[in-house]
Amino acid sequence: MRLLVALLPLCFINAAQAQYPWGYAPGNSAGSLAGAMLDAHNAVRASVGVPPLVWSPGLAAVAQNWANSLIATHRFAHSAADRYGENLYAISGAWASPAQVVGAWAAEARGYDIRSNGCMGVCGHYTQIVWQTTRAVGCADAADAYREVWVCEYDPPGNVVGYRPY
Repeated sequence: MRLLVALLPLCFINAAQAQYPWGYAPGNSAGSLAGAMLDAHNAVRASVGVPPLVWSPGLAAVAQNWANSLIATHRFAHSAADRYGENLYAISGAWASPAQVVGAWAAEARGYDIRSNGCMGVCGHYTQIVWQTTRAVGCADAADAYREVWVCEYDPPGNVVGYRPY
């Protein structure tokens, strides 16, 4: 009985600590997510001297539909509709912030060789972020009890074979 009484306050402490420090619950707030995702993308773009992106509510709606579908079907794959460029991110057992998501994609810059315009490993998420002719982005996240999925859609799409991102 004493053990139960001692553990009960810990349950309330853990629940109180389960706040989302980014000002929104996953899958639940377009306004703050939009600003944070746009800022993170534009910081990466500024580092290579390409123009900033604008936020597209239409692209965000496409991203939200795909994120919801990925959660509902327990899948992780790119959309079959290839009208837009698309970056995906998933995390299990935790929540990610917009800065962490974009930061993971941007970290692929170390695998991009500007001289050969090639990737040493994976760099397609990074090159999509910095694709010079891309003008708009819309992102969304969705979550269930086990994982969180992030989707960003880009227009016009990048990663065109034979062209350089910047």
